[in-house]
Amino acid sequence: MLVRALKPPFAVAGEMWFTEDLSFSLNFTESVLMAADLKNIISIRDFDRDGLLEVLEKAHVVEQDLPAGLLAGYVLGVMFIEPSTRTRLSFASAMVRLGGEVLDFGDPARSSLQKGESLSDTVKTLAGYCDVMAIRHPWEGVARHSAQIAGIPVINAGDGSNQHPTQTFLDLYTIQKTCGGLDGLRVGFIGDLRYSRTVHSLVEALSFFDDELCFVSPGALRVPEHLLDEIKQRGVDYQEYDTPDEILSELDVLYCTRIQEERFADKLEYEQVKTCYRIDKELIKKCGAKETLKIMHPLPRVDELSADIDDTPHAVYFEQAKNGVPVRQALLAMVLGKL
Repeated sequence: MLVRALKPPFAVAGEMWFTEDLSFSLNFTESVLMAADLKNIISIRDFDRDGLLEVLEKAHVVEQDLPAGLLAGYVLGVMFIEPSTRTRLSFASAMVRLGGEVLDFGDPARSSLQKGESLSDTVKTLAGYCDVMAIRHPWEGVARHSAQIAGIPVINAGDGSNQHPTQTFLDLYTIQKTCGGLDGLRVGFIGDLRYSRTVHSLVEALSFFDDELCFVSPGALRVPEHLLDEIKQRGVDYQEYDTPDEILSELDVLYCTRIQEERFADKLEYEQVKTCYRIDKELIKKCGAKETLKIMHPLPRVDELSADIDDTPHAVYFEQAKNGVPVRQALLAMVLGKL
């Protein structure tokens, strides 16, 4: 994986940081990993179709029958510098259910980062206390850098608006289970398609399958050009729309995202788009959506997805969140060489 600055590099506590340039190399096959080669989980870009399917197969095995003590004696270090509910708790649940233990970094405001300690030193220190680490950070590229210096397996639990690979695996697992497979689908994405790392990662993953992708967003939140160029190079069929009414009746899957206030440098820009869409039961009926339509959301939701959908067959977002446990169980066991 090649890394250079998308914006001028910035220094924090004596460290120079660069964001991962996802447009720097469209042909990244030399970095593709099969599941058996996993040492770290940093980016969906490190996998091909076979690698993705191998992880999903192992997640299925885990969900059906896996020894409870498989990771007994192992410690997972959880270092989240951004807020989290589902990712953090499902990682902890996954580890505990496999007999391991969890060492939580806790509130960054109460750590030595507040004393000026470099992130690199913090990562190296935590690595000495555990066997595998899950890291979430607002800076793109931090997970890959951490994997290079930690000396133990590192799992990217989200780095800025770049990647969220474990979320993508549970998203794929959810689509596979609820739609009966991953090919031949029309998948819609709606909301913040510019900053959403869950969207970016899932779009890259679905580009390996025979699906049509439909993107619905206001102009300011369109899918980044470099990502469109990448999937275009792979021959992916995609279309862009301004409103869900134009495409909702034709979708098999609708992947909703909230408008992420924390990603906007300009708060005025956020105010202009924060209520641009709302998916509710009335809209689904009006648009004539398929009875088999599955609606997904990485959560948390705000106003973009109505609770009146929760009791319909369309809603699979809580099942989606639950799928984070077997998927992350499989990934933890794999990077530790136990599966």
